[in-house]
Amino acid sequence: MGLVTAWRAAGRGLRTAVVDPSPGGGAAQVAAGMLAAVTELHHGEEALLDLNLTSAARYPRFADELAEAAGTGIGYRACGTLSVALDADDRAQLRELHLLQERCGLDVQWLTGRECRKLEPMLAPGVRGGLRVDGDHQTDPRLLTAALLTACERAGVVFHRGWAREVTVRAGRATGVVLTDGTALAAGQSVLAGGCRSGEPAGLPPEVAVPVRPVKGQVLRLRMPDARPPFLSRTVRAVVRGGHVYLVPRLSGELVIGATSEERGLDTTVTAGGVYELLRDAHELVPGLTELPLTETRAGLRPATPDNAPLLGPTALPGLHLATGHHRNGVLLAPVTGEALAQALVTGELPDYARPFSAQRFAGGRGVAA
Repeated sequence: MGLVTAWRAAGRGLRTAVVDPSPGGGAAQVAAGMLAAVTELHHGEEALLDLNLTSAARYPRFADELAEAAGTGIGYRACGTLSVALDADDRAQLRELHLLQERCGLDVQWLTGRECRKLEPMLAPGVRGGLRVDGDHQTDPRLLTAALLTACERAGVVFHRGWAREVTVRAGRATGVVLTDGTALAAGQSVLAGGCRSGEPAGLPPEVAVPVRPVKGQVLRLRMPDARPPFLSRTVRAVVRGGHVYLVPRLSGELVIGATSEERGLDTTVTAGGVYELLRDAHELVPGLTELPLTETRAGLRPATPDNAPLLGPTALPGLHLATGHHRNGVLLAPVTGEALAQALVTGELPDYARPFSAQRFAGGRGVAA
């Protein structure tokens, strides 16, 4: 979020700096990169759905603009998504999601198990049915962050590779930050885009609420065979005994499997239990994957808010903005986050589509939902 905001702000003519010990090295390095506006829909998140759909619609142009600015692609694939169920209870849960999607006017097609296996022959014979969502695509977050780094550098963004220890405030206005080594950086406007640690810098007044908490996610990466037809042709998600698993095939041959959802604070330990659960559920979905090489295990921290929606734009402290709290949808929301923050930095106002996610909607309390 910091990189896309810096790139778009620099494009608006603002002199921009990024403070980060390892730019692009946070949750994006672990994320699978699903652009799942439709298949990530949950009850009570209809407003968030609108923002997700807005950002998904911008992705093709965003990918082209970033590729031109950086000289490298971001792995964007308009491949669609297939969500499936493996037993009767899972099928009922998926049917309920389908009803919600239909009520929201979304383009989703219900398929039989046979139709699902026709699309993806590697699926287990026990698949009971599924949802075909042609509009939910994918990108590669590691390529995305690498491209953003290059685009920022080419746009003249200055990088300070350290931690921001404190937000400086004078005369009731944010005036910059102090790094952990004591370096003071002055700024007319500052954006906190530190993921689940956005609320940690000292100096924030009580009226600035940054209610983000870390939600741990463990993810696996496997190597698919170079075969035709491909091992999987699109993102596949599943409900397995009430739990959720997804498989994201890359054109590079990588297969990403995720993800656990754990309330463990700042712990990023990869556990045997987490790896086992992901492989067990993925094996039930696609039995052939147990023959694939396991190339990486990682854990990252999603920045979650009490309503699972992002915190965007001006705070109660003049000169301070937020771009955090994107939870499951950080990669998906990169285009609209960059646009919205750049507009807020220039005009002082968020665009209409981002206003329901104002950084000030939790003002008056700093509590973090458990």
